[in-house]
Amino acid sequence: MKRPHRTTAVLAAALAAGLLLGGCAGGGERSATDHEEAAPLVPDGSRATRAPAPDGRGADTDAPEGEQRAPSPVPDYLSTFALDVDTASYGYARRTLAEGRLPDPATVRPEEFVNSFRPDYPRPADDGFSVTVDGARTGAEGWSLVRVGLATRGADRTGERPPAALTFVVDVSGSMGEPGRLDLVRHALGLAADGLRDDDSVALVAFSDEAETLLPMTRLGDARQRVREAVDSLAVRSSTNLEAGLRAGYDVAAEGHREGATNRVVLLSDALANTGETAADALLGHIDAQRREHGITLFGVGVGSEYGDELMERLADKGDGQTTYVSTRDQARKVFVDQLPAQVELRARDAKAQVAFDKETVERFRLIGYENREVADDDFRDDRVDGGEVGAGHTVTALYVVKTRPGASGPIATATVRWLDPESRSPQERSGAIASGGLTAGLWDQGHDSLRLSAISAYFAEELRGGSLPGAPRLGELAGYADSIRERSGSAVVGELAEAVRQADRLIGERPSGEGEFRSSDPYA
Repeated sequence: MKRPHRTTAVLAAALAAGLLLGGCAGGGERSATDHEEAAPLVPDGSRATRAPAPDGRGADTDAPEGEQRAPSPVPDYLSTFALDVDTASYGYARRTLAEGRLPDPATVRPEEFVNSFRPDYPRPADDGFSVTVDGARTGAEGWSLVRVGLATRGADRTGERPPAALTFVVDVSGSMGEPGRLDLVRHALGLAADGLRDDDSVALVAFSDEAETLLPMTRLGDARQRVREAVDSLAVRSSTNLEAGLRAGYDVAAEGHREGATNRVVLLSDALANTGETAADALLGHIDAQRREHGITLFGVGVGSEYGDELMERLADKGDGQTTYVSTRDQARKVFVDQLPAQVELRARDAKAQVAFDKETVERFRLIGYENREVADDDFRDDRVDGGEVGAGHTVTALYVVKTRPGASGPIATATVRWLDPESRSPQERSGAIASGGLTAGLWDQGHDSLRLSAISAYFAEELRGGSLPGAPRLGELAGYADSIRERSGSAVVGELAEAVRQADRLIGERPSGEGEFRSSDPYA
């Protein structure tokens, strides 16, 4: 997925001007002047007012038919990002902590921790999104947590859906011989073969130093035993030539391309390439070309105690797809039985969100995570700029820490999601809002469990990557809050979160003073 990035020059200029707070580990705290595209300074030191763009962006315009468009606010109070449903960062962190190690801070992406849990947002009746905006006070003076929740309609397991054409590309290199890698992949593929429909098609490519097609694109129907035999034949070989595997996989997917179907490459690997083109940049061009020509997307499934997280994420981004991570059979069942069939039904293409904060009530705000999903504010309604692809039954959550002005009363934020209809490619928008009255409850003493769970996940991730957030409890307190939610809900996955937080707390507490310290300066102290 194509992601606009800030240039080095812009970052350097912003830092030199003091517009970005030093040591801020999140998406950047912003105020009236904290924006990379702020209006230019005029001689008296104030900021000039921007004229509306030639195409009308920045001014109130009539929305195309089918859109529910919110007014364009002051640019300095905008936050824009592409939607993301990845969860690999959380899964890999849990695996690492269970092995007695703290995860590398570079692999910790808070949005993937938060999106590993699915809040009970209202679901729309159509193929668009519902928009929920809520929040609560954090306990730090003037600071609140604002949550933007988006949800799509769930999949109808017995109803009509487009067929799937899935090419499984499996890493059989030497590193996949570790227990819990190739054996887990075989189990996962068996589950997938049993769960897909007769009209779906699958292909299987294995790669180590070279790539081999074990099964061309084949309609399942009466061929399920043939698929199982191909899966059972997977065996560990030698080195990891990820380039060969992906090229062969995409070639097989293109040859077996089905019009009107969901055409997808599913990469199962530890992403530790050591042969052929091992740098992500050398692999992205082919993936992007196949996406553009054939509409083939990429779903990356990570395995293994050592895992190339950054490489897998970049590949999935370029392939308009997503990543997840599995380390147990229960997780494999969740991904390949519960999630993969639902992902065949695409609800939205190029989906982006834009949150507009009211300058009269909001002093500062900061998006937690989504750094590599940032989109230029002016590109929100430019449908040539890629966003995220979102399937049936997905939820997307974005959390902001927001400092309101003393005595603030009135609107706080309006969140708008924009996407393209999967079939007609027509743009659609929906919005939701929150006012100061929605931030009166205290997060931990009056807030509801859904919001608390989102907060626990975000605070936990921020601690692991060495940042800080206003009002963040200590890890031991977070584990206790998670335990309370588990007791009320009976949720095993919340219990797993509580245990992961406790493991991190122990590991950080056992670390000698100064060893492995990665905390940056705290802009909120």
